[in-house]
Amino acid sequence: MAELELRHLRAICAIAEEGSVSKAASRLGVTQPALTAQLRSIERILGGELFRRSPNGSEPTELGRSVVRSAKVVLQDMAALMASARTDAPVPGESPLVLASSPMLFTSALIAELRAWFRSSELRTEIDSSGPALLDLVVAKQADLAIFERFEGLEQRSLAEVEIRTIVEEPQFVALGEDHPLAAAAEIDLVELADMDWVVPPPDQDAMRLRFREVCESVGFTPRITHHVTEARTAMALVAAGAVCLAQPASLSGPGFVIRPLKDGPLRLPVVLVTRSDGLLAGRRHEVFACVAHAYRSIVDRNPTYAKWWVEHPEAHADLDTALALPRPSRPK
Repeated sequence: MAELELRHLRAICAIAEEGSVSKAASRLGVTQPALTAQLRSIERILGGELFRRSPNGSEPTELGRSVVRSAKVVLQDMAALMASARTDAPVPGESPLVLASSPMLFTSALIAELRAWFRSSELRTEIDSSGPALLDLVVAKQADLAIFERFEGLEQRSLAEVEIRTIVEEPQFVALGEDHPLAAAAEIDLVELADMDWVVPPPDQDAMRLRFREVCESVGFTPRITHHVTEARTAMALVAAGAVCLAQPASLSGPGFVIRPLKDGPLRLPVVLVTRSDGLLAGRRHEVFACVAHAYRSIVDRNPTYAKWWVEHPEAHADLDTALALPRPSRPK
């Protein structure tokens, strides 16, 4: 059974405080359709309508007012908990370093790089599929750095003491069933997938949503979105059963499915690093980026097709290559 998450509570409170879904979407850094879809999902979980449209905007229902009150308490308690945890750390050098990340293949390698470089008594991770939610953690000083795919509206966010840097312009590969006629091809033309059922993340978590539709329509079809899935194993099970989905390029083929590149690489998605300019990482942004660069580069060769693409497209990872050419950062004093 689906459960509420902190990002859901933030969305509910934003709509209540802004008085409209469009204003709340701008504040959260997501599109209005994505936030509307998220609200409908929340209402399904709770079993009732939370907001009604009126001439004055979005007004909470009786259930909505009750949920908003409870959501504010939970969010305030969570903020207090995080602040208390940071305050109670014995000494600054032993404060936990908090990495917030969407599910990435290089996360474990990055954890190893950060532990090897940064002298900290603890390194914690927060994993979430929502880029806006991860960014919120950094802005609220609940995480020191975050890794996620650039989402629409990021440029409109008001960000203080936060630096955003692109790690790589990552090409999107596709996963399809091993019995599909195209499975034996070295690369696949996107238009050949016009009649397929697509597996994609929910609208509020899909950083590629608008760009994906735009590229598909540019080659003559509208993608048939059949399955909204947040968990990779479920997505691959659907692919093995006959659907298709986008995949991280370093992904490997598995039972029942294969990973293939798209011809001419029509879809690229920037993967970004967000770092606080104060706190534990103050003045260390170049060292952090070097850790990220080494971690990301370590997964490229796991898929020979991606390794080949990497060599052929140096423009997609120029900053990362520059960081790799420098010595690994020494431990901070």
